[in-house]
Formats: sequence, structure tokens, C-alpha cells
Amino acid sequence: MTDFLRLAEDIAREAGDMLLAKRPTMSEEVETKSSPTDVVTALDTASEALIRERVLAARPGDRILGEEGGEQPGESDVRWIVDPIDGTVNFLYGLPDWAVSIAVEVNGRVVAGVVNVPVRGELYSAALGEGAWLGGERLRCNTGVPLAQALVATGFGYSVAKRTVQGQVVAAVLPRVRDIRRGGSCAIDLCSLAAGRVDAYYERGINAWDFAAAGLVATESGARLAGLNGRPVSPDFALCAAPGLFEELHDVLAPLDPERDA
Repeated sequence: MTDFLRLAEDIAREAGDMLLAKRPTMSEEVETKSSPTDVVTALDTASEALIRERVLAARPGDRILGEEGGEQPGESDVRWIVDPIDGTVNFLYGLPDWAVSIAVEVNGRVVAGVVNVPVRGELYSAALGEGAWLGGERLRCNTGVPLAQALVATGFGYSVAKRTVQGQVVAAVLPRVRDIRRGGSCAIDLCSLAAGRVDAYYERGINAWDFAAAGLVATESGARLAGLNGRPVSPDFALCAAPGLFEELHDVLAPLDPERDA
């Protein structure tokens, strides 16, 4: 796992440096994906191409799943899960909360994860059973926080139907908690939870490349990450918080049926 983590860190740093260097000249090259608000820049594609090239140069038999390029088959039991820019809208607008996310999965289990937030100069990392780290600092999520005092991060999808429901859900959650934060990057939200910058996080519609690396950072900090009603985390729903707060927030969210469409 140490070798996986070191390689992922090196690649995430290189991709982040490239994005910082090239963003002012390429950010205007924008296309859309699932909806007019779901954007992809030329640098999303360039970042993923760089990451794929570096991974395969070091480990040519491994598989790769990337947000932009999909699944690339391989011969080994190792799969790299890549989000070349998590928070593309923030990236496009010049906001600081976007990240390069790289996870390593062995036989279906994530064993290493790195989230590089280049503008902030922050590199989050975790290895299974070895803890979560920001630089040289061991991360531990906030514990013992009651729901009424919890700062809760969330995000919104791209379709009108999903956003309508998400608006209804957040309106019901807001009076029950300290406040809501919407940063625009699932990976950074989960890492912020690990660092104690927020107390909880929930969202519908995130994918494996969004949460694979940061989810390991969060769970290695002591948080619980799962879906609703005992299901695993998935695009249907993700909820993350320290034990105790996790259950309190779950019991607020579940009756709202946040996985439905309007």
C-alpha cells in the first residue's frame, strides 16, 4: 500500500501542477455532458490522459476507471479510480475548491487514496488501516457533535428533477443543524470532514471517482460512510459523519426519501 500511495501522490501532484500552469489559457474550452450545467473542460481530458499515462508506465497491467475515459481493462486485480478534476465548475470559475482524486482498489476494495487540492497546496492521503493524513498531520474527524450543532456539507446534481428534490431535502435539514455548506467538490467535502472542517456530509448522485479516494480519507479519520437504510455508499446516496451523528442525520434524511425524483 505504501508503494501505491507514493505513486498516487506523485501523479496527483504532477496533474495538479499541470492544471495550475495551463488553466488560464485553456479554461474557455468547455463542453457539456449530462446537462447544460454539467461541464467538462479540455483540461479535464488532459489531466486524465496524463494520469492514465503515468499509471500504465509504472504498472502496465492495471485497470483504470476515469470519469472522462471510462473503464480501461487490464490483467491485474488492481484498479485505479480517477477524477481528473473534481469540482470542474469551481475550476472554470477560478474558485479554489477543485481537486485531483486518485484511488487504488485491489480486489474490489480501496486500499489507498489521494486528493490533491492544488490551489490550497493541500494533499490528503490515506491507506487502508494506516490512517488519514494532510501533509504530516494525522486527521481525525469531529466526534461527539450533536445534530443541532453540526455543520453539514452537501452538493446538488445537474438535472432539474434531482435538484428539485435536493432543494426540498436541504430545506428540511437546515432547521435541524447548525448550518449547511455547499463547496462544489465531493472529494473536498469528504476530506474537509476528515480534517474537522465540517461535521457531516450527504449527497445524492456522486460516482465512484468522486468518493473512492476521499471516502477512504474520511473513514480512516474515524467517520462512517454509507448509503441509507444499511446500504453501501453509491450514486443513489452517500452519508458520512462520525458514529452517533451519522445515525442522527440518517434518521432525519431517510423519511424525506432523498433518492426520489420530483
